[in-house]
Amino acid sequence: MAEQSRPERTTVDQLRAAWARMEQPLGEGAPRWAQRLVWLRWAVPLVILVVVLVGAGWGWGREFPVDVGRDVGRGIDDIVDWMTTHLDFLFDAIKEAITWVLVKFEDFLLWLPWPAFIAGVALLAWRAVGLGMALFAGAALALLATFGLWESTMETVALMTITVGLSVLIAVPMGVWASQSDRLDRLLRPLLDAMQTMPSFVYLVPSIAFFSLGNVPAVIATLIYAVPPAVRLTNLGIRQLPAETLEAAESFGATPWELLLKVKIPLAIPTIMAGVNQTTLMALAMVVIASLVGAGGLGEDVNRALGRIEAGNAFLAGLGIVFLAIIIDRITQAFASRQQSSRGIGVG
Repeated sequence: MAEQSRPERTTVDQLRAAWARMEQPLGEGAPRWAQRLVWLRWAVPLVILVVVLVGAGWGWGREFPVDVGRDVGRGIDDIVDWMTTHLDFLFDAIKEAITWVLVKFEDFLLWLPWPAFIAGVALLAWRAVGLGMALFAGAALALLATFGLWESTMETVALMTITVGLSVLIAVPMGVWASQSDRLDRLLRPLLDAMQTMPSFVYLVPSIAFFSLGNVPAVIATLIYAVPPAVRLTNLGIRQLPAETLEAAESFGATPWELLLKVKIPLAIPTIMAGVNQTTLMALAMVVIASLVGAGGLGEDVNRALGRIEAGNAFLAGLGIVFLAIIIDRITQAFASRQQSSRGIGVG
């Protein structure tokens, strides 16, 4: 008869066990200072309780005695003002480069006949996923054209393509570098946490100060918000490669660069593609927020409908963002799964 699995201990059970261990006597051989230290578990909470009650009664514990928030805020504002004044040539160059590429690509998408674009996306979905996804992609894009949102959709596609492309160009090399350096990994971890958890509206303020209004500050703010997943998963994918595979490559005389470029990165491509997938979806999640600084596309349609209290138009534009997210998500996931299958990696 199979042995029954032991039930998992709940948090309450763990707390009870910890308290029971605290209640056990230290024994006769324990030093006197250790026996006295046990009494601190009663004395410390009592002292804290007395301090809190006395402070609440006198009023000095209700407000913190120091407030330097305004001074720190003014210091940050001074730094931003200095950068805007002395580095304007750099920001202008970045703005002109991104604007030129974005406008050219957007003009190309708008130049393409809509049947050609829909057929191309449907063919890509059919080859990557299957016939069902191809039919959905074609029907979804045709429906957006029927709603009169074709131009806005092309603007959003252009904005997301440039933003995700820049994010990948920054994130993948950074993730590869972090996978080879533990010091850089420790340095990037809190920075990526801050980038991913900081409210996305915060990124809009310096973006406007450096690049004014328009598509460029939207691209920069979206890039900052969308880069962390690709960095994390690129780093994770390379670090979690089987040690036996790396040792086999080293035994055949592979140099560190050959090991990285011909073994580690190719084997980590499925995980890297998962990071690109998450970056793309996070960039799409910024579409509406980016419209607040002048970005066009479906986000601008949602924002305009919000200002006019037009629930129907907001729903249609939001539906367009959902359609794009589904199409991109399914295609990139299928590509990652195909890479896993071709390399003999199990798909979870």
